[in-house]
Formats: sequence, structure tokens, C-alpha cells
Amino acid sequence: MNSAIDYRSSTQLGSIKHYLKHWIQSGTVSKGEKLPSERELSLLFSTTRITIKDALISLETEGLIYREERRGWYVSPERLCYNPLARTHFHQMVKEQNRSAETRLVSTRTEVAIGEYAQTLDIDKITQIHIIERLRYIDGRAVLFVENVLKSSLFEGILSENLTLSLTDIYHKKYGYHTQRSQFDVLTTSAPTHVAKALNIASGQSVLKIFRVNYKQDGQLMDAEFEYWRPDAVMIRVGSK
Repeated sequence: MNSAIDYRSSTQLGSIKHYLKHWIQSGTVSKGEKLPSERELSLLFSTTRITIKDALISLETEGLIYREERRGWYVSPERLCYNPLARTHFHQMVKEQNRSAETRLVSTRTEVAIGEYAQTLDIDKITQIHIIERLRYIDGRAVLFVENVLKSSLFEGILSENLTLSLTDIYHKKYGYHTQRSQFDVLTTSAPTHVAKALNIASGQSVLKIFRVNYKQDGQLMDAEFEYWRPDAVMIRVGSK
């Protein structure tokens, strides 16, 4: 009996996903448009909100829709194509794909490196670091929370700069640094509370984390980046032309 119920539930879930996916892919619901509420969908499909929620979460996993905390579900825009090996800063990368970019400064602080930050920057003695937190937007939607962690001895006065601009450009123009090589790690993880709040998602919701360590032209490790992306907003493509 239970297996029969499970089968019917699974069949209904697949049917609901099929209809919702058709609406999205056919353009019945436009990119960026809000979907009907879970209550409205449950009435439309004569099912429970639990089943609707399961269907929506499944489509979210596929990157077709996304949710805003306390606002509802929306059809995802086209993903940004991101090549971590390219020496292109965020605003340039977005502009080249005919999208609009914005960066807002969230906070800055200077502290003694400990824990993950000390390990990341290969620090084994008392050393000050700068931490720069920024929120980045594509076409008006917050999609990326990034923490830049810098060895303060290499970047005197950087916190007085306009940090909504490209840090790569500031490194080059103010300090004469350019990135010789980088090391990347990419993984899915749950959003820390401060990241979730900035991206307007539920705390613990899945995000794509890209961790990068950068070395300047003399081979010295100079900074690290912790990027937290909405997973529906980006596609990683590694390669060179």
C-alpha cells in the first residue's frame, strides 16, 4: 500500500515538474518573472504544498528557478559563463556577456590572521590582514558574495581606495602587482549566515563556493578570495582560447 502511494506521489511530482519546466522553457513565464505562490500552485495542480515544494526545489537544483527569502520563486536568468583561468575582472567579464554589473562594499576590517585565514595565506606568525567583503550584482540581482583576504603589509592604504572597483586594477596601478598564477578550489556548500543574508537566501541553502589563492609576479602569495555564488547564476567553463 505504501509503495503504491509513493508511486502515485512520484508520478504526480514528475508531472508537475514537466508542466513547470514547459512554462519556463517555452517562455510562458519569462526569465526573472515571479512564479505563482506555492499555495496557488497547489490549488492549480490539486496537490499538497509539500509536493509543490519538492517540485520547486528539484527545479532549483537544475538551475531553472531560484528563490528569494520571504518573496517567493523566480525564473532564473541566463547563467554567467565564468572561466577562473581568465585574467578578466568581474565587471569586464559581465560586460563582455552583454549583462550589467554592480559591486557594493559591505564591510572592511583589519585583524590578526588566525584559523582558516592564516592557513590560507600561509601565515605562521602574528600578522595583520585586511578583509574586504563585497556584494556583486548581475542585472540588478545579488548573485555573488566575495571576501578578499589580503596581507596588510603588502597593501598599505588600500582600505582608503574605492573598493567597489576592480581590486586587480588597484593592485596593478597602486602597487605594481599583477597575478602570476592562481590556485582554485570549487565546491558546493551551505551558505554561512552572513552570506545568506546578503544574497537574500535561507541560511544553510546551497551555494557554489570558489576559493582562489593568488601569487604575484615574484611568486609571493599576496591574497585569497572566497566567492559564494548563487548556483543558478553561474556556469564554470575552464579552458583557453
